[in-house]
Amino acid sequence: MTDIDVVVIGGGQAGLAVGYYLRRSQLSYVILDDQPGPGGSWARTWPSLRLFSPAQWSSLPGYLMPRTAEEYPSREDVLAYLAEYERRYELPVERPIKIDAVERGGDHLIVRAGDREWRARAVVSATGIWANPIVPSLPGQNDFQGRLIHSAFYSGADDFVGKSVIVVGAGNSAAQIVAEVSLVAPVKWATLAPPVFLPDEVDGRYLFEQATARYKAIQEGRTPDPPRSLGDIVAVQSVRDARARGALEARPMFERFTKTGVVWPGGTESRADAVIWATGFQPALQHLAPLGVVDASGRVETNDTRAIKEPRLWLVGYGNWTGFASATLIGVGRSARATVDSIVEAMTSSAPAPTKDESPRE
Repeated sequence: MTDIDVVVIGGGQAGLAVGYYLRRSQLSYVILDDQPGPGGSWARTWPSLRLFSPAQWSSLPGYLMPRTAEEYPSREDVLAYLAEYERRYELPVERPIKIDAVERGGDHLIVRAGDREWRARAVVSATGIWANPIVPSLPGQNDFQGRLIHSAFYSGADDFVGKSVIVVGAGNSAAQIVAEVSLVAPVKWATLAPPVFLPDEVDGRYLFEQATARYKAIQEGRTPDPPRSLGDIVAVQSVRDARARGALEARPMFERFTKTGVVWPGGTESRADAVIWATGFQPALQHLAPLGVVDASGRVETNDTRAIKEPRLWLVGYGNWTGFASATLIGVGRSARATVDSIVEAMTSSAPAPTKDESPRE
């Protein structure tokens, strides 16, 4: 059993941002990561993945991502940046450590991983979403003889050369996968609703500025403007190229599987060798099950980033419910700073535990 002030679970971008601010406090802390090396979920993404903001708009607090050869940083650029960030600030990351559970233990929370335990005054969950992909279930799916794969396990177009492929999903991941696979195979793109493309001159910078404006409006008691979704598709170069060759024509979602393909609305059948689900993720919160704080939606009720049902628990980086744009490299720093401030205040005062904040949320 190791006694410590704060345990941060997850060593990706959110965990590192929290670590950056914890290192400026007087608290003892450790960052526990289940990956073999730096980079968090970025290490599990496909090689051709591109960010949709330039480097200087894709940075964690304290250290700007160096300018990259292309306008939008690649997966490898992000991995190198996160590894250097961890080294630069000498963050105490231990890996690979797979957390089994977080449990209550008197005045502390107990973090368990195999035969190791940490007794913490506070726990920050920063595990992200990548480990919990959403896979739809359609009629006939169990009988389909082709390949079914989620984007979480997609490793590039080489596995699909000459195959008949269907990509499902209406966001950035789906568009980039369609763009790549369509270079080597016939691809059909299926979506529940028509995909929304941002104007070519709009990228993640605009989306972050919009999130900031909404945050300020709510803080000031004003009604924020309706948001543009972070799921709207940014026209990175591969997407522009695919659009130019007519490869980004989406069609309404198919209704069911057959053994060799799918059936579309109206009854038309298509052969398919593979279906790639680019259908998103749920927060990876299985380790919090013993606390009984995860609700039916797969989230934890919070006031800002602090859990209401367990005030020794904070959550960072899962999306707008844990801070505006907190699932992005540039956005997570704001949530991380507020979280550390909240932890320090909780440990140095007798402030009451949080109650539900009725202020508007996305």
